[in-house]
Amino acid sequence: MLLAEVAAASAEIASASARLAKTRRLAILLNRVAADGDARLVAVTASWLSGELPQRQIGVGWAALRTLPPPATSATLTVADVDARFSRIGAVAGKGSRTARAGLVRDLFETATDAEQVFLRRLLSGELRQGALAGVMSDAIAEAAGIPAAEVRRAAMLAGALPTVAAAALTGGRPALAEFRLRAGRPVGPMLAQTASGVDDALQRLGGTAIFEAKLDGARVQIHRAGSAVSVYTRSLDDVTSRLPEVVAATLALPATDLIADAEAIALRPDGRPQRFQVTAARFGRKHPGDLEPLSVFFFDLLHLDGSDLLDLPTRDRLDALDALVPAARRVDRLVTADPAAAQNFLDRTLASGHEGVMAKSPSAPYEAGRRGSGWLKVKPVHTLDLVVLAVEWGSGRRTGTLSNIHLGARDPAGGFVMLGKTFKGMTDAMLAWQTERFTELAEGPTDGYVVRLRPEQVVEIAFDGVQGSTRYPGGMALRFARVVRYRDDKSPTEADTVDTVRALYERGG
Repeated sequence: MLLAEVAAASAEIASASARLAKTRRLAILLNRVAADGDARLVAVTASWLSGELPQRQIGVGWAALRTLPPPATSATLTVADVDARFSRIGAVAGKGSRTARAGLVRDLFETATDAEQVFLRRLLSGELRQGALAGVMSDAIAEAAGIPAAEVRRAAMLAGALPTVAAAALTGGRPALAEFRLRAGRPVGPMLAQTASGVDDALQRLGGTAIFEAKLDGARVQIHRAGSAVSVYTRSLDDVTSRLPEVVAATLALPATDLIADAEAIALRPDGRPQRFQVTAARFGRKHPGDLEPLSVFFFDLLHLDGSDLLDLPTRDRLDALDALVPAARRVDRLVTADPAAAQNFLDRTLASGHEGVMAKSPSAPYEAGRRGSGWLKVKPVHTLDLVVLAVEWGSGRRTGTLSNIHLGARDPAGGFVMLGKTFKGMTDAMLAWQTERFTELAEGPTDGYVVRLRPEQVVEIAFDGVQGSTRYPGGMALRFARVVRYRDDKSPTEADTVDTVRALYERGG
C-alpha cells in the first residue's frame, strides 16, 4: 500500500462534509489495505486516519517541520516503510539525537511527494483533523468488515485501541472481535464525562437524583490486578506501574485476587489539601520516584472483580461493590442527592478543599468505556481573564493560510506584558478569518519564522482551568487548558488583567 493512496483518501475525507461520505471513503481504503493481508498495516492506517501515530510520540514537533526539502516527483513511499521510519525516528536518543532525528525527518520528506508531505506534516504536528473521529472510524470498520457497528464499538471498548480492533475485524472477522474481553492487564478506554453548567443543570439532565463525587485535582489512573501482579495505566493507557509504587501497594492491600478499578492518584499536603497539579504530574514523568512527593490513591469505580465483569451494571451497583472492597479512607468523597442545595454545598466544600469541582453521575448508567457518555457530567468553575495578544502563529492543517495560535500576555503594572501561554482552542472559522485580517494590521516588525509579532493592542477573553508553574515563560506561570471565549473590542490593553491577578490565582492554587 502506497502512502500516496492514504494521503489522497485523507484529503477526500477532510473535504467531505457528510458523515456517511467520510465513513464510506474510510471503508474503501481500509478494505484496500486489508487486501494485502497485513494486520499491522490495517492498524497503522486506521491510527493515522484518526490523527495518531502507533508510536505515540516520536520527538518531532513544529520546530522540525518549519523548513522542508523540495518534494519528490513520484510516489514511492509505502505505509510499511513510513511506519518503520517513524519507529527509527522515535528510537533516536542520547547525545546528538536532535541532529540525528532531524536528518531522518529530512530523509523521509525528501522521498515524499507534495501531497504526501502535506499529509505527513499534518500527521506529525497533530493537525490531521479530517473528521475521522472514533465514531466515524468505528462505523467505517464495521462497513468494511461487514460486522454490526455495535460489535465493533464493544470490541473497541474492551481493547482500548480502535486500530487494534480494525486489524482484527478486517483480517479475522467476527470471531476475532469476540476474543476481546475485559481482562486484567489489558487497559480499556476510560469512560469520559460531558460538561454541566452547574449542579442544577446536572440534576435535571440526570433525572432528578445524582451521585456527586469530588473531582480531585490529581491524575486519573486505571488499576489492574491479577493475583500479585499490578499494572497502572494513565487515561491515555500508558503503563506507569514502575513510577507509582504507592498505588501498587494500596491495590495489593485490598482483599481481592483480580480487579480493574478507576482511581485518582494525587500528591497531598500535610493538611490534606492537594499539592499543585505539577507536583503530581512530576511523578508520571519520572521513571523512578526518587525524592519526589509521595502519592495517595483514591478509588471511584470498579469495572471487574474476581472473575465478574461489572461494566454493564448500574453505577449504584458498581459502587456497592467498590464500597465493600475499598476502605472509606481510600474512596473519593461522595454524596447521593436530589436536593440542589445539598449538591451545591458539596461542590462548595470540594472547591474549598482545593479540588477542581465535582462529577455528577447517573445512578443507573453502565460504564461506557472509551466514550463521553451522558451518564457522567463534570461541574467545575471556569476562570476567565482579559489578556492581550502579543503574537500569533500561522496555522496548519485546516487552519493553513490563517493566523491561528495566539500568544497571551497579562499586563505588568510596572510596564509591558508578561506572556502566560498560547492557544488556538475555541476559535471558529469566522473568528479565524477575522483575526487574520485584524492581526495583519497589528503586525510589528519582521516575521520570526511562522510567528508574527504584534503591537499589544487586542484584548481577548480567555477561559482556563487553572494556573500552573512554568519555566517556559518569564512570569514563571502558565494557564492550564486556555481557550478563547471572545475578543474584547470594548476594552483597551490598559484594562487587561494584571500579572498580579494571575499570580494571586496561582498562590491560591487556582
